[in-house]
Amino acid sequence: MDGERRYSDEEIARIFEAAAATREPAAATGSSSADGLTLAELQAIGREVGVAPARIAEAAAALDAQRALPARRSHLGMPISAGRVVDLPRAPDDREWELLVAELRRTFHANGKERSGSVVRAWRNGNLHACIEPTEHGHQLRLGTLKGDAAGFNALGMIALVLAVLLLVIGAEPSGALALALLGAAGLGWNAIRLRHWARERDEQMEHIAQRALTLLRPTGEDDEG
Repeated sequence: MDGERRYSDEEIARIFEAAAATREPAAATGSSSADGLTLAELQAIGREVGVAPARIAEAAAALDAQRALPARRSHLGMPISAGRVVDLPRAPDDREWELLVAELRRTFHANGKERSGSVVRAWRNGNLHACIEPTEHGHQLRLGTLKGDAAGFNALGMIALVLAVLLLVIGAEPSGALALALLGAAGLGWNAIRLRHWARERDEQMEHIAQRALTLLRPTGEDDEG
């Protein structure tokens, strides 16, 4: 159908390699057109070379989940955002959207607020959001979040360091300036550690949601053929 996701020759080779754990089936991709092949076409090739359609779909889903990582925002070199954009095989129906919202709530340990419109579906909890929206070629899942307090903690650390310098400039007791400087440096270091942990956790959670959405919306009729 028009707008259906098409895979390039390079992507096709990666899909078959992942699905069959060998490069041998990739030789079948020589018949691909200049516009690429759809998932259904890849599964038809897979049947010819003995690779189950479900495995092709799983490999394609894993590839799609890795396609788009929005640029990460940072503050003083520390990550303050996380996000992922994933092309979907189709839009979810009401039941599938409810299941995805339930998975979002379990994964992020947040109730959030859900909103469904005629075109866009969205779930939001503070700065954390998940949207399913139309694109030129179909639909996509867009996940994103921003650590709202990150810049504030960095600002406190920087203020402590600046005050320490000012105390030295005006001739104040060095021990007081040193204590203030150590406090500011410790604050910045603690913030850097917690933000790295936060970003890694959010990346893992969003990867899980992306894989769940792709599995949930997998086209029907792709049962494993032994």
